Amino acid sequence: MQNVKDPREQHKKGAIPEQRQDEPGLDSELAPHADHGESSYVGSGRLKGRNALITGADSGIGRAVAIAFAREGANVALSYLPKEQSDADEVIRTIKEAGVKAVGIPGDLTQESYARELVKQAADELGGLDIIVNNAGKQIYQDDIKNISTKQLTDTFTVNVFAMFWIVQEALAYLPAGASIINTTSIQATQPSEGLLDYAATKGAITNFTRGLAQQLTPKGIRVNAVAPGPVWTPLQPSYGQPLEKLVKFGEDTPLGRPGQPAELAAAYVFLASEESSYVSGEVIGVTGGKLR
Repeated sequence: MQNVKDPREQHKKGAIPEQRQDEPGLDSELAPHADHGESSYVGSGRLKGRNALITGADSGIGRAVAIAFAREGANVALSYLPKEQSDADEVIRTIKEAGVKAVGIPGDLTQESYARELVKQAADELGGLDIIVNNAGKQIYQDDIKNISTKQLTDTFTVNVFAMFWIVQEALAYLPAGASIINTTSIQATQPSEGLLDYAATKGAITNFTRGLAQQLTPKGIRVNAVAPGPVWTPLQPSYGQPLEKLVKFGEDTPLGRPGQPAELAAAYVFLASEESSYVSGEVIGVTGGKLR
């Protein structure tokens, strides 16, 4: 009999209990804990000698990508909020165990000065950059548009969209032909939830940004792509990314009947960063548990 795993059961877990965390949320306080591939991802040298900058790398999808990149041989610079240092320390330790370099650069992506300096510091400490993963995101659920404050609106667009522009603008001074830019968009770009109006709007912008930027940079040998996750279990969800009544049933509405785990996203980013995807640019890969985008 073939050793085939049923994807409905591959990351099966118990019911999600009611829980709340203050923003930005910590993986260490997530119940149940998310799977970032610490015990399962095995690399094969596909990114050996590469240098990557990953935003939002302390937890969730960014953490899984950082671990996968490291095990594929890439050095990694991690961006995260200072409040997330304890989570980041765990990721940095795991990256170093893979025998590559890890550089933690805490800061707030709502600050343009930090976003721009982040790129310079990452390039200096890693000895160059050839992979950019724009992954950091802000998501706050509001069931009425009147409850979205100007600060929430501004912060969400700044972290999710403006920071991407600033990072790419700075990164172009370092990225050689053969480099890869990967942006995290979302199924929300095409299937917006009624309570995530501002977040979903930013994800639509990111999808458009990815496709447009690819038209500029692909002729220069720099590929630009995106990954569009569906419902993935990360600290973003209990830190007011979902209302409690939806949180306890998070991901159950997918055809697979469960939320995704960050580890299930990592391989898509590795593919887009590696030379295996050398003829892919301007594309969006959906990882949605079977939900159609």
